[in-house]
Amino acid sequence: MTLVVVPVRYPLTKHSRRTLERAIEVARDRDAALTILHVDLYQNGRKVRRTDLKTAVEETFGPVENARYVVRTGFLVEESILEEVAAEEADAVVIGRRQASRLRRLFQRFTDNPDIDRYLRDHLDCDVITVESATA
Repeated sequence: MTLVVVPVRYPLTKHSRRTLERAIEVARDRDAALTILHVDLYQNGRKVRRTDLKTAVEETFGPVENARYVVRTGFLVEESILEEVAAEEADAVVIGRRQASRLRRLFQRFTDNPDIDRYLRDHLDCDVITVESATA
């Protein structure tokens, strides 16, 4: 089955809600499973549970078909996202414009080509769908 990964903040921000809304659409269009990912940063000392994430998503969107809720802990959000995408062999990742910019900066540290779309396609065989920020 096709898999779409969407990283979100918890509690859900308006940007996370917009990104998640698009990811749900993409998963439905592709008849895909959806992994909803939140990364807890070690340095923040906060512990979000999967049930917290699931409750927040379902309060906003209702039950999400074929959804899996994942909370990872790491030092860098971007690195944890990439690890999840690679480990799950995701077919697509849906990220907000801000997250895409952060990922590009991370890639610039490791490679001279900060084209995240191409890198993910070449190295992870993954589509990247970038969502514009919600307008007020």
